[in-house]
Amino acid sequence: MASLPDELWSRILEIGIGNSTLTYKDLCCISITSRLLHRLSSQHSLWNRLLSSDFPLSLSSPIPSSSSSSSKSLYKLRFERDKERKIAAHRRAVLRKESQISEHSRRLHDIQTRVSQEKIKAIQTSNELSHLRRVREASVALNVWQPVVVRGRQKQMVEQCGVPAESRIRTLEMELRLCKQQIMGLEKSHRDEKRRLDVAKKELESMKYHPLRENKPVSREENERIGKQKKLKSCNGFATSR
Repeated sequence: MASLPDELWSRILEIGIGNSTLTYKDLCCISITSRLLHRLSSQHSLWNRLLSSDFPLSLSSPIPSSSSSSSKSLYKLRFERDKERKIAAHRRAVLRKESQISEHSRRLHDIQTRVSQEKIKAIQTSNELSHLRRVREASVALNVWQPVVVRGRQKQMVEQCGVPAESRIRTLEMELRLCKQQIMGLEKSHRDEKRRLDVAKKELESMKYHPLRENKPVSREENERIGKQKKLKSCNGFATSR
């Protein structure tokens, strides 16, 4: 180091700062290696460039050029303020993400409740449809000869049915088809909502693990890509298990 002049070391540091290859962390690390680099790395021009590049919108007041420590202390002050701002923004983002997770969980619960209701309705419709089909079969069987006991039971079954069997059967068959379609649609909505919930939980976990990282919401294309990856993993796991 002694063989190189101070001007050359200063130029090296200026080039590193100008090309963004040296950050404030690098400059602080360099400053503790030797007295010479400590003096050179504290130059006003270097920290002034770092201020201009790292906090371009914060330069509302002029930077004094009389002392080299002023720009470095100003950088430290603005760095601490920016860190506090990022921490506050992170807290707000975490609260929003937790609220989003609660909303996804509420929607999942509502969908599960609707699926249960539709399944109960489908079972009731299927039971009533099965009973009416037996009534129809009994009414058809009355037109042919039957033993007295069997004929009496069939006649009693037909008389207990207060509505025309044929029209009611068609109505119930349509209702049963609609119930099945509704259940299929709700189950698809449940899978989509569950995938969104899993993505939100992963985002929250990443946000808590990296509190100062800029958090960007996951796009719809990214959600679809994650869903396809999960399906592919499940298919590969099923294939290997077989």
